[in-house]
Amino acid sequence: MMRNRRPLNPEHSQPHLPMGGLIRQRISRLFLTLGALVSAQILILWAVEPLSFFEAVWLTMTTLVTVGYGDYAPVTAIGRISTVVLMFVTAITLLTLIVSDYIEYRFYRRERILSGRWIYNMKDHIVIINTPRTGGEQYFMRFATQIRSIPEYHTVPIMLLTRQFPGGLPAELRDCGMVHFHGAGNDPEALKAVHAGSARHVIVLAADESDPFSDSLTFDIAHRLAESNLGGKTTVECVSDANRDRFKALGVRTIIRPVRTYPEIMVRAVVAPGSEKVLEDMFNYERDHPHRYDLELDDLTWADIVSALVRHGIGTALAYIDHDNEVICHPETNAEVEGKGLIVLVRSSETPEVSVVEEALDRYREFLKQWRAMHEQNQKAVTEKPEENPSAGGSER
Repeated sequence: MMRNRRPLNPEHSQPHLPMGGLIRQRISRLFLTLGALVSAQILILWAVEPLSFFEAVWLTMTTLVTVGYGDYAPVTAIGRISTVVLMFVTAITLLTLIVSDYIEYRFYRRERILSGRWIYNMKDHIVIINTPRTGGEQYFMRFATQIRSIPEYHTVPIMLLTRQFPGGLPAELRDCGMVHFHGAGNDPEALKAVHAGSARHVIVLAADESDPFSDSLTFDIAHRLAESNLGGKTTVECVSDANRDRFKALGVRTIIRPVRTYPEIMVRAVVAPGSEKVLEDMFNYERDHPHRYDLELDDLTWADIVSALVRHGIGTALAYIDHDNEVICHPETNAEVEGKGLIVLVRSSETPEVSVVEEALDRYREFLKQWRAMHEQNQKAVTEKPEENPSAGGSER
């Protein structure tokens, strides 16, 4: 190889630059060269041809794009020679190269997007690191559907950082507004590529929801995020409860168990931190659990039932079962409840019997009866109280 021989393309001498950047640089150089040629041709035509400046611009541009209206044409030898050399041979060739490079760049960009190697310019987005071992597509679809139902998250972009989907995201996920970057959460360059520092939320999923050893990978990723002061916006999945304190020590905002069938829990953890503890507690029979009580409900409002159970330390009423076996969640507060059962969140270690619940409701009915009787007496006393007569005495003259 000759020592001073120049490469055919700039890419050969700059292999460390990404191809997209090289193509954009080449297009920029071609545009600058084309602009210089067009400017020179305009000035030549304006100087040597019987044309005004704007007529010279018009003739140059129609020649460049090969329209050729024929309304103006160079008549001098210098004008014709410059048109042949600068426009026909050089400028039109440069314009063809620019179009070719632009098409190449579009194909390159599409290939990078499909393979998860395109770096988006994002901020205030959601980053999800890792993909569930099984059912990842369905999990992401349900997560996106749930997060999109919240008004303030309706248009928030969702970025996946994963080594899955090497052939591109499924169409269903792309339609949900998801994009992905092919990489791992423990790679600092990948975290920069997904702009984790400017994200609204960062979610780290367990690589294997059934393997406690996957907490090690999650901890590595969480540690890197904490080093970048991103722990306050990070939600992680922890398989083993014994590792929760380690994540708390990193300053991670929210720690939840992997629940693949209910991505709604993850959504609640992201948009309403703390509510996931209530939902997790319902899945844990060791502390609290929802319990069904079969009893007749016919003369109390929902507010009365909730108050009665709380006042007697039984638990929190969650729903009731009507006579059509429908579970009514969050009914109207002052609407009278008619049904045949209650769903109550109670302590697992001290689950009251149905007789205790019935007794609590009966006591509350007696309390309401006494309160109404006392209220009626007070109203009656106010109504029957004689009005004071004004003084009949008058001043003497």
